[in-house]
Amino acid sequence: MDERGLALLRQLISEVEGAPYPGVVDLELYTIWFEHVQSVAQEALEYLSTADPERQREEDEAALAGLDV
Repeated sequence: MDERGLALLRQLISEVEGAPYPGVVDLELYTIWFEHVQSVAQEALEYLSTADPERQREEDEAALAGLDV
């Protein structure tokens, strides 16, 4: 994994590790945190799709195989 991948992984772990407990913070703060984590996770998934396109193709084919097209 290159430096960008490692940085994304570190950031995602840090975000998840810093999760607020929903009962302790108000819904607005929890929502802000959740949206931020989703953004980082999406960026990490896009990176993985770029870094390992063969795996992404296999996952796409598997997902399509399960659909009634």
